[in-house]
Amino acid sequence: MRTDFDPDAVGARGVYKLLTAVIVPRAIAWVVTRSAEGVDNLAPHSFFTVASTDPPIVQFTSVGEKDSLRNAQATEEFTVCLTPEPLLEHINATATDFPSHESEIDAAGLTREPSLLVKTPRIAESPVALECRLEQTLDVGNCTLVLGRVVHIAVSDDVLVDGKPDVRRLAPLARLGGDEWSTLGEVVATPRIRYSDWPGHFTESSGSSSS
Repeated sequence: MRTDFDPDAVGARGVYKLLTAVIVPRAIAWVVTRSAEGVDNLAPHSFFTVASTDPPIVQFTSVGEKDSLRNAQATEEFTVCLTPEPLLEHINATATDFPSHESEIDAAGLTREPSLLVKTPRIAESPVALECRLEQTLDVGNCTLVLGRVVHIAVSDDVLVDGKPDVRRLAPLARLGGDEWSTLGEVVATPRIRYSDWPGHFTESSGSSSS
């Protein structure tokens, strides 16, 4: 048995709730932008992904016209920071609809750190920052896709193991539906099967391991 949902009958708000409840977990872009007047905005965006690796481009989606979108278009720069588990309350606080003339960075008691190549700051408490220059925006329905070329990546030494970011040390948060968030939980390593090693029929890998 399945329950069927007609997007037209459910309506835009209902579809939003359904999509964010089933497309999970979602990585979070903690986006720092600066307004034309010089006010720093900080907001979490869970419609976020890598758009290209060569050139390196990341993408977040603004549902409606928000400060992050307006500022990125005005200054053509933004910074994406990682949202680690210990900062959950701070991250949630920056989702509050503060007026444009107030900075969420200050309201949440966070610390600015100068970026290397862009004017928008990093969040010092976050272990990872992607400094971005606006590549383009694309209007899709009631949303705008914001694509930024990554011009610099800064990673805290505390989360590096053998020179690479370790996901357990990063401890990233993810968004679920409604007011729910998730933590990293169990990490499972399962090597990809090469076609030359394909057994001819699917069998559950005995090489999967938890780590």
